[in-house]
Amino acid sequence: MGDVLKGCCACGQIHFTCRGAPKGAAVCHCGQCRKMSGHAWASAHVRREEFEIEGPIKWLRLSEKAERGICPDCGSFLFWVGAQDPEYISFALGAIDGPTGITLGRHIFVSDKADYYLLNDGLKQEG
Repeated sequence: MGDVLKGCCACGQIHFTCRGAPKGAAVCHCGQCRKMSGHAWASAHVRREEFEIEGPIKWLRLSEKAERGICPDCGSFLFWVGAQDPEYISFALGAIDGPTGITLGRHIFVSDKADYYLLNDGLKQEG
């Protein structure tokens, strides 16, 4: 993918630009992502050096495994940075402005999935 992806939070205060080729597009069904997003959280990741954030992001650490980036005003859950791989940043696919050109590859933390929906899209299911 040679295109630049741009996105923002719901209130428009935080903007981001992805200049690299996103990888690992997945839907996370863990309890924290479900509670923060209201359902499941779709994201892809890229090297931090290929990613720019503008605006007053609030970093929230809910566990030792990761930090989540949210907008302090509208509450949009936009970013995820893992403690094991801090050189990468995951970003919310739903926050991209316009088409993404990205295809989901898997579902993760499916053992934490809520009971009100099924996963029957044929994608790989992990955890």
